[in-house]
Amino acid sequence: MNRLNTPFSYKSLQLRNRIVMPPMCQYSVTAKDGKPNDWHYVHYASRAVGGAGLVIIEMTDVEPDGRISDYDLGLWSDDHIPAYARIVSAVQSHGAKIGIQIAHAGRKAEDAEVPVAPSAIPVDSNSKTPRALTTEETMAMVAKFRDAARRAIAAGVDTIELHGAHGYLIHQFHSPALNKREDEYGQDLSLFGVEVIRAVKSVMPADMPLILRISAIEYIDGGYDLDHSLEIARKYREAGVDMFHVSTGGEGPAGKRKPGNYAGYQVPYARAFKETLDVPVIAVGMLDNPALADATVANEDADLVGVARGMLRDPYWAIHAVQAVAGKEAIPAPKQYARAF
Repeated sequence: MNRLNTPFSYKSLQLRNRIVMPPMCQYSVTAKDGKPNDWHYVHYASRAVGGAGLVIIEMTDVEPDGRISDYDLGLWSDDHIPAYARIVSAVQSHGAKIGIQIAHAGRKAEDAEVPVAPSAIPVDSNSKTPRALTTEETMAMVAKFRDAARRAIAAGVDTIELHGAHGYLIHQFHSPALNKREDEYGQDLSLFGVEVIRAVKSVMPADMPLILRISAIEYIDGGYDLDHSLEIARKYREAGVDMFHVSTGGEGPAGKRKPGNYAGYQVPYARAFKETLDVPVIAVGMLDNPALADATVANEDADLVGVARGMLRDPYWAIHAVQAVAGKEAIPAPKQYARAF
Protein backbone atom coordinates (compact mmCIF):
# COMPACT_ATOMS: atom_id res chain seq x y z
CA MET A 1 0.00 0.00 0.00
CA ASN A 2 1.55 3.25 -1.14
CA ARG A 3 -0.91 4.79 -3.57
CA LEU A 4 -1.17 7.96 -1.51
CA ASN A 5 2.39 8.81 -2.44
CA THR A 6 2.06 8.29 -6.20
CA PRO A 7 2.11 11.36 -8.44
CA PHE A 8 -1.04 12.62 -10.14
CA SER A 9 -1.07 14.46 -13.44
CA TYR A 10 -3.97 16.03 -15.30
CA LYS A 11 -3.48 18.75 -17.91
CA SER A 12 -1.08 21.28 -16.37
CA LEU A 13 -1.69 20.11 -12.79
CA GLN A 14 1.22 17.97 -11.63
CA LEU A 15 0.88 16.78 -8.03
CA ARG A 16 3.55 15.02 -5.98
CA ASN A 17 0.96 12.79 -4.28
CA ARG A 18 -2.78 12.10 -4.05
CA ILE A 19 -3.43 14.15 -0.90
CA VAL A 20 -5.59 17.27 -1.04
CA MET A 21 -6.21 19.83 1.67
CA PRO A 22 -9.82 20.83 0.87
CA PRO A 23 -11.16 24.35 1.37
CA MET A 24 -12.03 25.13 5.00
CA CYS A 25 -13.23 28.59 6.04
CA GLN A 26 -11.06 30.14 8.74
CA TYR A 27 -13.57 32.77 9.91
CA SER A 28 -10.63 34.96 10.85
CA VAL A 29 -11.76 38.16 12.58
CA THR A 30 -8.80 39.99 11.09
CA ALA A 31 -10.00 39.37 7.51
CA LYS A 32 -13.04 41.62 7.46
CA ASP A 33 -11.83 43.36 4.30
CA GLY A 34 -11.76 40.00 2.49
CA LYS A 35 -7.97 39.91 2.23
CA PRO A 36 -5.97 36.96 3.52
CA ASN A 37 -3.42 37.91 6.15
CA ASP A 38 -0.57 36.37 8.16
CA TRP A 39 -2.90 33.76 9.68
CA HIS A 40 -3.85 32.48 6.24
CA TYR A 41 -0.26 32.67 5.01
CA VAL A 42 1.00 30.44 7.82
CA HIS A 43 -2.05 28.17 7.64
CA TYR A 44 -1.66 27.32 3.96
CA ALA A 45 2.14 27.36 3.75
CA SER A 46 2.44 24.98 6.72
CA ARG A 47 0.28 22.37 4.98
CA ALA A 48 2.56 22.58 1.96
CA VAL A 49 5.56 22.06 4.24
CA GLY A 50 3.57 19.19 5.76
CA GLY A 51 3.47 17.28 2.50
CA ALA A 52 0.08 17.92 0.89
CA GLY A 53 0.02 17.53 -2.89
CA LEU A 54 -2.70 20.13 -3.49
CA VAL A 55 -3.79 22.90 -1.14
CA ILE A 56 -7.12 24.59 -1.94
CA ILE A 57 -7.72 28.00 -0.41
CA GLU A 58 -10.99 28.30 1.46
CA MET A 59 -14.31 29.50 0.01
CA THR A 60 -13.43 32.89 -1.50
CA ASP A 61 -16.36 35.02 -2.51
CA VAL A 62 -17.13 37.17 -5.51
CA GLU A 63 -18.74 40.04 -3.59
CA PRO A 64 -18.79 41.18 0.06
CA ASP A 65 -22.36 40.03 0.71
CA GLY A 66 -21.56 36.72 -0.93
CA ARG A 67 -19.61 35.61 2.12
CA ILE A 68 -20.99 33.30 4.79
CA SER A 69 -19.72 35.76 7.38
CA ASP A 70 -17.95 39.08 7.30
CA TYR A 71 -14.78 37.24 8.37
CA ASP A 72 -14.40 35.20 5.19
CA LEU A 73 -12.17 35.82 2.20
CA GLY A 74 -13.05 37.53 -1.05
CA LEU A 75 -11.76 38.29 -4.53
CA TRP A 76 -14.06 41.12 -5.56
CA SER A 77 -11.24 43.66 -6.04
CA ASP A 78 -7.87 43.76 -7.77
CA ASP A 79 -6.56 45.10 -4.45
CA HIS A 80 -6.89 41.55 -3.10
CA ILE A 81 -4.47 40.02 -5.61
CA PRO A 82 -1.11 40.73 -3.88
CA ALA A 83 -2.18 39.07 -0.62
CA TYR A 84 -3.15 35.89 -2.48
CA ALA A 85 -0.01 35.98 -4.61
CA ARG A 86 2.10 35.92 -1.43
CA ILE A 87 0.36 32.75 -0.24
CA VAL A 88 0.48 31.11 -3.66
CA SER A 89 4.23 31.69 -3.94
CA ALA A 90 4.89 30.26 -0.48
CA VAL A 91 2.86 27.10 -1.06
CA GLN A 92 4.48 26.46 -4.43
CA SER A 93 7.96 27.03 -3.00
CA HIS A 94 7.41 24.09 -0.64
CA GLY A 95 6.53 21.65 -3.42
CA ALA A 96 2.73 21.72 -3.31
CA LYS A 97 0.29 23.04 -5.88
CA ILE A 98 -2.41 25.49 -4.90
CA GLY A 99 -5.97 26.15 -5.96
CA ILE A 100 -8.70 28.47 -4.77
CA GLN A 101 -12.41 27.85 -4.27
CA ILE A 102 -14.50 30.64 -5.79
CA ALA A 103 -18.05 30.95 -4.54
CA HIS A 104 -21.07 32.92 -3.41
CA ALA A 105 -23.02 31.90 -0.32
CA GLY A 106 -26.40 32.96 -1.68
CA ARG A 107 -29.12 32.45 0.92
CA LYS A 108 -26.49 31.21 3.40
CA ALA A 109 -24.79 34.64 3.61
CA GLU A 110 -25.41 35.10 7.31
CA ASP A 111 -24.08 38.64 7.70
CA ALA A 112 -25.65 40.10 4.58
CA GLU A 113 -28.49 42.47 5.47
CA VAL A 114 -30.62 40.83 2.78
CA PRO A 115 -29.11 37.68 1.23
CA VAL A 116 -29.81 36.87 -2.41
CA ALA A 117 -30.78 33.54 -3.92
CA PRO A 118 -32.50 31.99 -6.92
CA SER A 119 -35.79 32.10 -4.97
CA ALA A 120 -36.99 33.69 -1.73
CA ILE A 121 -36.64 30.51 0.35
CA PRO A 122 -34.85 30.77 3.72
CA VAL A 123 -32.55 28.04 5.01
CA ASP A 124 -34.78 27.50 8.05
CA SER A 125 -37.17 29.37 10.33
CA ASN A 126 -34.28 31.12 12.09
CA SER A 127 -32.63 32.38 8.89
CA LYS A 128 -33.12 35.56 6.92
CA THR A 129 -35.42 35.29 3.94
CA PRO A 130 -33.35 35.96 0.83
CA ARG A 131 -34.34 38.18 -2.05
CA ALA A 132 -34.70 36.44 -5.39
CA LEU A 133 -32.17 37.69 -7.93
CA THR A 134 -33.62 39.26 -11.04
CA THR A 135 -32.68 37.77 -14.39
CA GLU A 136 -30.36 40.72 -15.03
CA GLU A 137 -28.73 40.36 -11.62
CA THR A 138 -28.19 36.66 -12.24
CA MET A 139 -26.40 37.46 -15.50
CA ALA A 140 -24.28 40.04 -13.68
CA MET A 141 -23.40 37.45 -11.02
CA VAL A 142 -21.90 35.23 -13.71
CA ALA A 143 -19.53 38.07 -14.61
CA LYS A 144 -18.51 38.41 -10.95
CA PHE A 145 -17.40 34.78 -10.92
CA ARG A 146 -15.40 35.40 -14.11
CA ASP A 147 -13.71 38.46 -12.64
CA ALA A 148 -12.79 36.62 -9.43
CA ALA A 149 -11.26 33.83 -11.51
CA ARG A 150 -9.23 36.37 -13.48
CA ARG A 151 -7.84 37.74 -10.23
CA ALA A 152 -6.99 34.24 -9.00
CA ILE A 153 -5.08 33.57 -12.22
CA ALA A 154 -3.23 36.85 -11.76
CA ALA A 155 -2.24 35.68 -8.26
CA GLY A 156 -0.66 32.57 -9.80
CA VAL A 157 -2.89 29.68 -8.73
CA ASP A 158 -2.44 26.26 -10.31
CA THR A 159 -6.14 25.43 -10.50
CA ILE A 160 -9.57 26.86 -9.69
CA GLU A 161 -12.45 25.18 -7.92
CA LEU A 162 -16.05 26.40 -8.14
CA HIS A 163 -18.22 25.74 -5.09
CA GLY A 164 -21.36 24.04 -6.35
CA ALA A 165 -22.04 22.12 -3.13
CA HIS A 166 -23.23 22.54 0.46
CA GLY A 167 -26.18 24.77 -0.31
CA TYR A 168 -24.30 27.77 -1.71
CA LEU A 169 -25.39 29.76 -4.74
CA ILE A 170 -24.50 27.41 -7.62
CA HIS A 171 -26.00 24.52 -5.67
CA GLN A 172 -29.13 26.60 -4.97
CA PHE A 173 -29.64 27.16 -8.69
CA HIS A 174 -29.39 23.47 -9.61
CA SER A 175 -31.55 22.26 -6.72
CA PRO A 176 -35.25 21.68 -7.63
CA ALA A 177 -36.20 22.32 -4.00
CA LEU A 178 -34.45 25.71 -3.86
CA ASN A 179 -34.94 27.06 -7.37
CA LYS A 180 -38.57 27.92 -8.10
CA ARG A 181 -37.89 30.54 -10.78
CA GLU A 182 -40.01 30.98 -13.88
CA ASP A 183 -37.31 32.54 -16.10
CA GLU A 184 -34.68 30.64 -18.08
CA TYR A 185 -32.66 30.04 -14.92
CA GLY A 186 -35.60 28.10 -13.50
CA GLN A 187 -36.53 26.30 -16.68
CA ASP A 188 -32.99 24.89 -16.96
CA LEU A 189 -31.60 24.23 -13.48
CA SER A 190 -28.07 23.80 -14.83
CA LEU A 191 -28.01 27.11 -16.73
CA PHE A 192 -26.49 29.33 -14.04
CA GLY A 193 -23.74 26.82 -13.28
CA VAL A 194 -23.05 26.26 -16.98
CA GLU A 195 -22.75 29.99 -17.60
CA VAL A 196 -20.42 30.42 -14.61
CA ILE A 197 -18.25 27.53 -15.82
CA ARG A 198 -17.98 28.93 -19.34
CA ALA A 199 -17.22 32.42 -18.03
CA VAL A 200 -14.49 31.16 -15.70
CA LYS A 201 -12.98 28.94 -18.38
CA SER A 202 -12.80 31.96 -20.69
CA VAL A 203 -10.14 33.55 -18.46
CA MET A 204 -8.27 30.38 -17.48
CA PRO A 205 -5.22 29.05 -19.35
CA ALA A 206 -6.35 26.33 -21.76
CA ASP A 207 -4.36 23.61 -19.99
CA MET A 208 -5.43 24.52 -16.44
CA PRO A 209 -8.05 22.11 -15.04
CA LEU A 210 -11.27 23.43 -13.53
CA ILE A 211 -12.63 21.61 -10.46
CA LEU A 212 -16.22 21.81 -9.26
CA ARG A 213 -17.35 20.74 -5.82
CA ILE A 214 -20.80 19.22 -5.85
CA SER A 215 -23.22 17.68 -3.38
CA ALA A 216 -24.12 14.28 -4.82
CA ILE A 217 -27.33 14.09 -2.77
CA GLU A 218 -29.39 16.39 -0.56
CA TYR A 219 -30.64 15.50 2.91
CA ILE A 220 -33.69 17.77 3.14
CA ASP A 221 -37.02 16.03 2.69
CA GLY A 222 -37.79 16.16 -1.02
CA GLY A 223 -34.15 16.81 -1.86
CA TYR A 224 -32.50 15.51 -4.99
CA ASP A 225 -30.76 12.16 -5.32
CA LEU A 226 -27.72 10.87 -7.17
CA ASP A 227 -29.40 10.62 -10.55
CA HIS A 228 -30.15 14.36 -10.52
CA SER A 229 -26.64 15.43 -9.52
CA LEU A 230 -25.11 13.18 -12.18
CA GLU A 231 -27.33 14.70 -14.86
CA ILE A 232 -26.39 18.22 -13.73
CA ALA A 233 -22.75 17.19 -13.62
CA ARG A 234 -22.90 15.91 -17.21
CA LYS A 235 -23.91 19.39 -18.32
CA TYR A 236 -21.19 20.93 -16.17
CA ARG A 237 -18.62 18.58 -17.69
CA GLU A 238 -19.75 19.52 -21.19
CA ALA A 239 -19.41 23.20 -20.25
CA GLY A 240 -15.81 22.73 -19.14
CA VAL A 241 -15.47 21.10 -15.71
CA ASP A 242 -12.47 18.76 -15.69
CA MET A 243 -12.70 17.26 -12.23
CA PHE A 244 -15.38 16.85 -9.55
CA HIS A 245 -14.87 17.19 -5.81
CA VAL A 246 -17.71 15.01 -4.53
CA SER A 247 -19.43 15.75 -1.23
CA THR A 248 -23.06 15.60 -0.04
CA GLY A 249 -25.69 17.75 1.63
CA GLY A 250 -25.33 21.17 3.18
CA GLU A 251 -28.47 22.61 1.58
CA GLY A 252 -30.49 22.80 4.80
CA PRO A 253 -31.50 20.89 7.92
CA ALA A 254 -31.61 17.15 7.28
CA GLY A 255 -34.99 15.43 7.08
CA LYS A 256 -35.61 11.69 7.21
CA ARG A 257 -32.35 10.96 5.41
CA LYS A 258 -29.33 11.76 7.57
CA PRO A 259 -25.68 12.21 6.59
CA GLY A 260 -23.37 9.37 7.49
CA ASN A 261 -21.22 9.55 10.59
CA TYR A 262 -18.67 6.92 9.72
CA ALA A 263 -15.35 6.88 7.93
CA GLY A 264 -15.60 6.93 4.15
CA TYR A 265 -19.38 7.40 4.01
CA GLN A 266 -19.17 9.65 0.95
CA VAL A 267 -16.67 7.55 -1.05
CA PRO A 268 -19.37 5.59 -2.98
CA TYR A 269 -20.63 8.88 -4.42
CA ALA A 270 -17.15 9.79 -5.63
CA ARG A 271 -16.89 6.41 -7.31
CA ALA A 272 -20.27 6.88 -8.98
CA PHE A 273 -19.12 10.20 -10.45
CA LYS A 274 -15.83 8.71 -11.60
CA GLU A 275 -17.44 5.71 -13.28
CA THR A 276 -20.43 7.52 -14.79
CA LEU A 277 -18.69 10.66 -16.05
CA ASP A 278 -15.21 9.24 -16.73
CA VAL A 279 -13.47 12.17 -15.04
CA PRO A 280 -10.98 12.44 -12.16
CA VAL A 281 -12.61 12.88 -8.76
CA ILE A 282 -11.65 13.96 -5.27
CA ALA A 283 -13.25 11.95 -2.45
CA VAL A 284 -13.91 13.46 0.97
CA GLY A 285 -15.64 12.54 4.20
CA MET A 286 -13.81 11.33 7.32
CA LEU A 287 -10.85 9.94 5.38
CA ASP A 288 -8.21 10.85 7.96
CA ASN A 289 -7.32 7.22 8.65
CA PRO A 290 -4.22 6.74 6.45
CA ALA A 291 -5.06 3.15 5.51
CA LEU A 292 -8.57 4.13 4.42
CA ALA A 293 -7.29 7.12 2.45
CA ASP A 294 -4.73 4.92 0.72
CA ALA A 295 -7.32 2.21 -0.01
CA THR A 296 -9.68 4.79 -1.52
CA VAL A 297 -7.06 5.55 -4.16
CA ALA A 298 -5.81 1.97 -4.51
CA ASN A 299 -9.37 0.70 -5.08
CA GLU A 300 -9.84 3.36 -7.76
CA ASP A 301 -12.80 4.82 -5.90
CA ALA A 302 -11.20 8.23 -6.43
CA ASP A 303 -8.08 9.77 -7.91
CA LEU A 304 -7.40 12.07 -4.97
CA VAL A 305 -8.45 12.17 -1.31
CA GLY A 306 -9.34 15.33 0.59
CA VAL A 307 -8.60 15.40 4.31
CA ALA A 308 -10.07 18.47 5.99
CA ARG A 309 -10.35 18.30 9.76
CA GLY A 310 -7.42 15.91 9.91
CA MET A 311 -5.22 18.61 8.43
CA LEU A 312 -6.62 21.23 10.79
CA ARG A 313 -5.48 19.02 13.66
CA ASP A 314 -2.15 18.11 12.09
CA PRO A 315 -0.39 20.32 9.51
CA TYR A 316 1.90 17.36 8.75
CA TRP A 317 -0.90 14.84 8.23
CA ALA A 318 0.33 14.04 4.72
CA ILE A 319 3.83 13.09 5.88
CA HIS A 320 2.46 11.07 8.78
CA ALA A 321 -0.11 9.30 6.59
CA VAL A 322 2.34 8.24 3.89
CA GLN A 323 4.78 7.01 6.50
CA ALA A 324 2.00 5.07 8.22
CA VAL A 325 1.16 3.08 5.11
CA ALA A 326 4.56 2.87 3.44
CA GLY A 327 7.30 3.28 6.03
CA LYS A 328 9.29 6.15 7.44
CA GLU A 329 11.49 6.57 4.37
CA ALA A 330 8.56 6.86 1.96
CA ILE A 331 8.30 10.63 1.94
CA PRO A 332 11.11 13.07 2.63
CA ALA A 333 10.45 15.40 5.51
CA PRO A 334 11.68 18.98 5.10
CA LYS A 335 15.43 19.14 5.63
CA GLN A 336 14.96 21.40 8.61
CA TYR A 337 12.78 18.76 10.33
CA ALA A 338 14.31 15.55 8.96
CA ARG A 339 16.03 14.49 12.18
CA ALA A 340 12.65 14.39 13.92
CA PHE A 341 11.28 11.91 11.38
